[in-house]
Amino acid sequence: MHNRDDQFAKNILRDALSRACAPETEVEVLAATQKIDVYSVPDPARAAERAPMGLLGDLSAEPSLFEPFHDTPTLHKVRRCINKQHTWHHELERRARVAASSPPADTDLAESAQEAVTFPALVVIGPGRPETVLEAYGCKPVGPGVYHAVWGLVLRVIVLAELPRTRETLLLRLLGAGRLLREALGDLAALSDDAWEKTIATPLLVHFQLGNNEHATNQENDVSAEIQAWFEDYQRKLRNEVGRGLLLRQLRARFGELPVVTVARIEAADMADLERWSERVLSAQALDEVLDAPS
Repeated sequence: MHNRDDQFAKNILRDALSRACAPETEVEVLAATQKIDVYSVPDPARAAERAPMGLLGDLSAEPSLFEPFHDTPTLHKVRRCINKQHTWHHELERRARVAASSPPADTDLAESAQEAVTFPALVVIGPGRPETVLEAYGCKPVGPGVYHAVWGLVLRVIVLAELPRTRETLLLRLLGAGRLLREALGDLAALSDDAWEKTIATPLLVHFQLGNNEHATNQENDVSAEIQAWFEDYQRKLRNEVGRGLLLRQLRARFGELPVVTVARIEAADMADLERWSERVLSAQALDEVLDAPS
């Protein structure tokens, strides 16, 4: 997974899961050339954090391999994921056996540790309904857009197009494209600025330039304009924050610790003031010359 959409999917899953788990990306599977997109192990000390995470919290309640697809996954692609799942479980057993038997060597203890390793779930995420996959593995619906395979495979299939448009599914719906992504972006924009989904997703959306290229139909122009305005506002705030941080570092390097009133003034300044003050830092002989010199 090397393109922008894939990298965004892995990053948003990793950062969201980090609220209650210890996720890793690009996990190498030994004895294979494949890599797990996101591997997540729940942290018992942060179990309460999963509840606000909605469907993603439910899916992360057990050790899981998350494999998001930009297009509806084929049976061939899912088979490759299942191969990763089994290979990774074998590696986890090997690690447990080694850890339990050295030192001292204890074969019984090593075998017990190996048997105690939880078989990790495989969570396949895609925009559409993968009929061949659902049929091949006997997947049954356990909720809107959520399918479980026959017992023993520990395979979950998430169909983004079938998920209800609720806050509980928002983070996962952001992995979609076209109408799915536009709707998710609209729902994200409607949340308060301190909503955890917004703090996770917005920096990544801006970084990967997602949403800006989601062309709307005529009927969706108003929603698209609202989303675009939200993106631009966030980018403007981000530039201001970067400018404030840089100016504060420059001033402290030149003049030492800053008065509280000076910091407050910089925190309240707009981008034009920040840029003007930054230009004066190197030539100013005193702090007042930076902030109070005529423009």
